[in-house]
Amino acid sequence: MAAFRQFEDIDVWKQGRVLASRIYAVARTDAFSRDYGLRDQIQRAVVSISSNIAEGYERAGNKEFIKFLWIAKGSAGEVASQLYIAYDNGYIDAEQFRNLHAEAKAIGTRIYCLIKSLTTSNFSGPRYNLPKAV
Repeated sequence: MAAFRQFEDIDVWKQGRVLASRIYAVARTDAFSRDYGLRDQIQRAVVSISSNIAEGYERAGNKEFIKFLWIAKGSAGEVASQLYIAYDNGYIDAEQFRNLHAEAKAIGTRIYCLIKSLTTSNFSGPRYNLPKAV
């Protein structure tokens, strides 16, 4: 497993950030922007991906990091599901749907791989590697 010095080093966090930018861009389009409920929900879900990866990492413990990664994975699934609704209502075209949906699903898979890697590693987080107080 690659060592992370900060959450910004985590590739799947970077990918979540890119997906968020793409979702925000399509949600600004005319029809999509007027569907306040779906627009707000998909934006909250996509922001939750990178936010939970960062929050879990900053908790500095393996178990907590994994817990937040599961939440981020769930958010990726939520985005994938909401993209169907956006497509079904004509807010995005077939190509946008395919690309964004594939990206959301791939991020979910990468998060799962990171969870599995952390589960089988000796990583315990910087919180547990601090020098003992004298």
